Amino acid sequence: MSPGRSSQDALFTRPEAVPQNRGMFEPVPESRVDPEPITYEQPLNERMRAFMRLEFLWLQLSYHAGIPNPWSSRSAVAGLLEILAITSRGDARGDVLKELERQMSAMRDYQNRPGVDGARLRSILAALVRRREELNAAGANFMQRLRESEFLNAIKHRSAIPGGTCEFDLSDYYHWLSLEPDLRESDLADWLATIRPLCESVSELLWITRENAVPRDELAPGGVYQIIFERDRPVQLVRLTLPGGSRLYPEVSGSHHRCSLRFLRWTSVHGRPVQATEDVRFTLTTCY
Repeated sequence: MSPGRSSQDALFTRPEAVPQNRGMFEPVPESRVDPEPITYEQPLNERMRAFMRLEFLWLQLSYHAGIPNPWSSRSAVAGLLEILAITSRGDARGDVLKELERQMSAMRDYQNRPGVDGARLRSILAALVRRREELNAAGANFMQRLRESEFLNAIKHRSAIPGGTCEFDLSDYYHWLSLEPDLRESDLADWLATIRPLCESVSELLWITRENAVPRDELAPGGVYQIIFERDRPVQLVRLTLPGGSRLYPEVSGSHHRCSLRFLRWTSVHGRPVQATEDVRFTLTTCY
């Protein structure tokens, strides 16, 4: 001990002397968090493809509409224009109403089955009925106001040109992006309110489709797997889940009758994927 230092001083200056203080001198071990499993989805009919695209765009639009900067406002408008483009083909509202009716009928069939959680079933049915009422109340031409907007149409036409929405191409759009965030958010909220009945109905339907299925563990020998579906029970969606951090991803091809899977190994953005040759364990969910 050095001169002038008491034993009490040494007690609090030597890290090894006080066990509860060791953490101040030793690195804290990092807590390991396993990566979340990754689920890949493949729609098996045109309606499901449209629904999943709408869900994707609605999530993108909702996310960016709540961020008060011009770049997020641009992304929100881009998502809105893509939703308008998708819903301009065919009768999106009619397709959603038909699917709501189909799911409500399926839910009612469960009411008399043993072991069913009645309260949960009634809650899901009530949500579907509410979505149907909101969509009916919106009317057949509920998106017409957005389709006829000169402001949105100008952005839509210029968006077909690479970089066509920059400031010298669309000065009014640039001015709108320069407004106070509250003003932009007010306009975005108005546009979202118009398409919300359709988009939230689609999200509800996809949630039910995914949840109303039982996943099962499967093995793809040599990285290849074939699925034959029952002809009297059309499959809407196939979901494949791999462990988080896996270097493999699936390539899916097929129709509502059969499906072929092969697993590819990711190399890099500069290299081509390689066909897996080993047996691959994965979780398969077929959604009806």
